[in-house]
Amino acid sequence: MPPSLLAQALSARISLLPLSSHAKNLRMSVTRRSSRSLSSEAESPSSEFDPNLDFQHLEPEKGCDVSDGEKRFYGRKKRAKRIIEVDGETAKEESADKKVSGPIDIEDFAYHKINLSATSNGINISASFPAHKMKSTHLSIKSKANLPANWEAVFDGIRKMRLAEDAPVDTMGCEKAGLSLPPKERRFAVLVSSLLSSQTKDAVTNGAIKRLSDKGLLDADAIVKSDEATIAGVIYPVGFYSRKAHYLKKVAEICLEKYQGDIPNSLNELLALPGVGPKMAHLVMNVGWNNVQGICVDTHVHRICNRLGWVSRPGTRQKTSTPEETRVSLETWLPKDLWDPINPLLVGFGQTVCTPLRPQCGSCGINQLCPSAFKESASPNSKAKRSQK
Repeated sequence: MPPSLLAQALSARISLLPLSSHAKNLRMSVTRRSSRSLSSEAESPSSEFDPNLDFQHLEPEKGCDVSDGEKRFYGRKKRAKRIIEVDGETAKEESADKKVSGPIDIEDFAYHKINLSATSNGINISASFPAHKMKSTHLSIKSKANLPANWEAVFDGIRKMRLAEDAPVDTMGCEKAGLSLPPKERRFAVLVSSLLSSQTKDAVTNGAIKRLSDKGLLDADAIVKSDEATIAGVIYPVGFYSRKAHYLKKVAEICLEKYQGDIPNSLNELLALPGVGPKMAHLVMNVGWNNVQGICVDTHVHRICNRLGWVSRPGTRQKTSTPEETRVSLETWLPKDLWDPINPLLVGFGQTVCTPLRPQCGSCGINQLCPSAFKESASPNSKAKRSQK
């Protein structure tokens, strides 16, 4: 028999086979796409969800060939809405069935619609209310778990020990330069004092500033007209006096050419000056312009913050290795209203109590809270001498 005739015979025979009862009852399952092709009655507003609707009296969907035992009903549930009150005002409507702790839509992050705030129970997600309506519900993103232990008690203890203000920084610090001068001249004096203070004690820096003032060299025009050798002789014995004399000439020239004898009023411009680093720039911004943009961290602040365990390298528990690392770490958690006073507070504390060598832990008022207390009280040489006795 030819293949074509064989195929026709098999097709005719299959079509005559009786279907089993199981095959007759096979139906395509209702999918999301098929449910959208409902009758106009199901799509009408009258068919929207009513909380008081009795499902026992619903008629079967038209066009659905189903048995009485398999009746299926379709209805569109209208989402009820609730009103969220913030500070007594209506802020935004949310669907009642949208849980606050549910998954976050990635688009909400893209358009900054979600605010995250750390709490003891995890993370709360709040709607993007206007800032003036979020006062009572907004929580700081800084978690208490990230704050150093007992830091407020330590800070208050240091402040009490510094009430006497008997440290050199209290009378001879850079911020004391040019107090009797007009604002413009005083700003330049503070900048000069900051530049000279690098690796130099306050008393030596203060003496150099007084000699510059006595010789009329504490303004940009006078420094430009003077030679480096003369300036170096006046500021001696500050550390690296020859190099600093060169820096002073360059800084004075820039201030005259670009700022009419005044100093830059931005952090980046100050950092662009020769010989000016982050510590000096932040101090000048704080004192000269009353503009606190960061913490002034010198060797005292750097040392004490590490001894107290207040700072660490990013992602580790290791101590910071530079004052700049200390500044960045400290600014992540210290309240901004303490950024300015923390420098003279810790500098004076480091000059009188928490000294670089043999700190006075026995007379320190916070020795019970300090993790480094009595661990650096004696130098290695003195310990070796004691062991030999």
